Amino acid sequence: MIKNNFSKVFSTLIFVALSVTFVDSTTRADNVPGVVYRTVTIEDVDIFYREAGDPDRPTLLLLHGFPTSSHMFRDLITELADEFHLVAPDYPGYGFSSMPAVDEFDYSFDNVSRIMEKFVDTIGLDRFSLYLMDYGAPVGFRIAASQPERIDTLIVQNGNAYFEGIDNDFWEPIREYWRDRGAVNKGLDNAFWKNVKAAYKQPQMSNDDALRFLVTLGATKWQYTNGVPNVEAVSPDTWGHVQPLLDRDGNIDIQLQMFYSYGSNPPLYPEWQEYLREHQPATLIVWGKHDEIFPAAGAAPYKRDLENLEYHLIDTGHFALETHGQEIADLMRDFLNRRIQSSVAAN
Repeated sequence: MIKNNFSKVFSTLIFVALSVTFVDSTTRADNVPGVVYRTVTIEDVDIFYREAGDPDRPTLLLLHGFPTSSHMFRDLITELADEFHLVAPDYPGYGFSSMPAVDEFDYSFDNVSRIMEKFVDTIGLDRFSLYLMDYGAPVGFRIAASQPERIDTLIVQNGNAYFEGIDNDFWEPIREYWRDRGAVNKGLDNAFWKNVKAAYKQPQMSNDDALRFLVTLGATKWQYTNGVPNVEAVSPDTWGHVQPLLDRDGNIDIQLQMFYSYGSNPPLYPEWQEYLREHQPATLIVWGKHDEIFPAAGAAPYKRDLENLEYHLIDTGHFALETHGQEIADLMRDFLNRRIQSSVAAN
């Protein structure tokens, strides 16, 4: 079992450690004026969601990534609620939604997407734009490909739909994990993962142990700060919200299952790309170009399949909203005001 000693890893990675005082975010949502915090039950699972704005205005469905929740959209929601209706759910096992054990719930991207489809039906969403980030991309592309008539536009932020986006050092041992969950030292000898093995003094580390590092505090902080020009611009409220949720009993098993299930996504890339080519949804890309998990190599291929594409690489890392939220909100406001009306007319 890996211990939580990731200060060693990130000193090796020239990671600038930040001190953190945890906020008890596991029992209450942040109280933002104009935002309501609701829960609906889907198949005996409570789905928490944030909502703001006039439901008669164009709707944005905001789909979060790993290891966060709808919390990542807290500022974007308040910034855009004057003109748009925004809904941001937490997936089962994340944020404030229910966290059934892995032997009680099918933690797979197929099933999470199915639950999200039921969620949008239950709360009465008809048409909407999708914000796809990290895990939100495979969840959202399943929805879009199965119900293209409901999609107004796409906003893609470090959300992958092409093999180029996972053809890198970070994903190498995860791809091996998809082939064999019992793999040992497969894909772990590249520049990124060598540092992890060195920190733990495990030259023959199992892939399962290596992936467990992704739910530690050091790794969580790294996801928020790596590639960011000024780490002091990143609020510790981020990992202060995320880490206590990751540290709940049984949550690591959920995360490992989702890492494994991510292997179901690449075989669907051709289907999602065909959806893009056939339906040509107006798409805004706002991508943190220094992201080592989903690098800009995963953003460029969208140009092959989309004619109505607006493309912006942002000078930041994985969680671009944390450092460039206002810039992204401004781009979204301009894009949506121009594109949604034409999208609705076309359909």
